[in-house]
Amino acid sequence: MSVLSLAQTLIERPSVTPDDAGCLDLITERLRPLGFVFERVDNNGVSNLWARLGTEGKVICFAGHTDVVPTGPHAEWHSNPFTPEVREGYLYGRGAADMKSSLAACVIAIERVVERRPFSTKWQNSIALLLTSDEEGDAIDGTVRVVNALRARGQQIDYCIVGEPTCVDHLGDTVKNGRRGSLSATLTVKGVQGHVAYPHLVRNPVHLVAPALAELVNIAWDAGNEFFPPTSFQISNAHAGTGAGNVVPGRFELMFNLRFSTASTVEGIQSRVHEVLDRHNLEYNLQWIVGARPFLTGRGELSAAICSAIDSVTGRTATLSTTGGTSDGRFIAEICPQLVEFGPVNASIHKIDERVAVADLEPLAEIYQRTFESLL
Repeated sequence: MSVLSLAQTLIERPSVTPDDAGCLDLITERLRPLGFVFERVDNNGVSNLWARLGTEGKVICFAGHTDVVPTGPHAEWHSNPFTPEVREGYLYGRGAADMKSSLAACVIAIERVVERRPFSTKWQNSIALLLTSDEEGDAIDGTVRVVNALRARGQQIDYCIVGEPTCVDHLGDTVKNGRRGSLSATLTVKGVQGHVAYPHLVRNPVHLVAPALAELVNIAWDAGNEFFPPTSFQISNAHAGTGAGNVVPGRFELMFNLRFSTASTVEGIQSRVHEVLDRHNLEYNLQWIVGARPFLTGRGELSAAICSAIDSVTGRTATLSTTGGTSDGRFIAEICPQLVEFGPVNASIHKIDERVAVADLEPLAEIYQRTFESLL
């Protein structure tokens, strides 16, 4: 079966988060004849798969997700989003780029690796897959559950390729070797409500917090590093008042977010924020949400292997990048010292008429195959 054919078969399954729609069963049946041992770690309607071929040496893992985001109005698609269609050199369908083409390419790559080098006790290392149906949603019952199970029994992953769509203009132009962390907070500052004409009887929380906010906005949290820009503090929402023009508000609520690099820590950022607020003698409450911790894979065996494979297959020199949001790599990085993300062009992900270039499918599988073979 070609990568295109398998990608089409996966797209036909309407696996909107958290429904796997049988994708993992399909992949399991494809890989079972190769000798993989499979473990399901399902939870709260989420399907998770840990599969491994071999028990010795280092673990080379491919990680990904079978779930897709909702399609949006079907009428706005030029073809049914769950009826894959090839038009003018592109494969259309929900999940075509994010990330069923990567899943198909990985399965085909592993089959070809084993065909060329049949598994035996002579293999020094192992191949594994970590797949979930809860990446596009809350991601609380997906990859993190498998990572926790592996950690509980003392297992780690040595190298991991996450099949997220990473390329910007052409297949092979970008490899993600890290992601920024995300730290959000809701700050509530208490004042004393009253009439605007009697300022001596009120305490305006907006006025009280303004100097502290100016300080927080202008803090140089860190300088970043070779792969990350400096940490950014951004106010995302603010609200105070009753709606009346003659009432000083009694409370001011503010939401902010910091996208931070490996040059900073959650604990360090939190401590600095509290220090500023305390120094300004504010009566406040602060609720933190750690959306993701940053991770980074420096230059090493994995990045060298996949960049070499990309160059051999496409002739392109990949850029190592940490741009974009986050991924399940943030969980895997806790038990994996070397992790990169690589997949097709991401221009159409989550959009109407999501698509991937058919001409990129076989080269994608070959890049995965060469990387696996290099590390094995």
